[in-house]
Amino acid sequence: MPRLALYTFGVLKSPLSDPAPSTREFYALGEAVYRTISVHPGHLARAEPAGGEQGVLFGADWGAWGEFAVPSWYAKGRTPDTTALAATLSLWTGLRSARDAVYTGLHRDALTRRQDWFERSRHPSHVLWWVPEDAIPTWQEGVDKLEGLHHHGVAPQRFTFSRPYTPDGAPARA
Repeated sequence: MPRLALYTFGVLKSPLSDPAPSTREFYALGEAVYRTISVHPGHLARAEPAGGEQGVLFGADWGAWGEFAVPSWYAKGRTPDTTALAATLSLWTGLRSARDAVYTGLHRDALTRRQDWFERSRHPSHVLWWVPEDAIPTWQEGVDKLEGLHHHGVAPQRFTFSRPYTPDGAPARA
């Protein structure tokens, strides 16, 4: 049975290394959100560095999730001191469980505060796609899907929560 891949991306106002209270708050809330989502029904896995490095994205060992990649519009730093982005890559059993995890509870509360941490963007912040049961999506696939969504819009191979598709390529109910 196909599984749902979800890639999210946003450019932060400040680098992850910024000692300001808002950055520390973002980290703390992010950790709590990860803990909550990791036990949410339908959550299968999320990309995490194999070595457990916190705050290291570029150059970390992501195992089967592949080398860390970002969309072409990301123009900020790529070192631990200058990186100013938040990205996730996860696997779900289906659309309903992923949507519920994103738009309810602690994550929903965090979404209402996104303007505190993220720059405004004309680019999409997430993309979904179906993968075979035995596949692990890669960071580069997520970037390619997000860039395709930005340039060409939704399609069965790349879509959003508001304009979803079924695994067989038919439009689904949002």
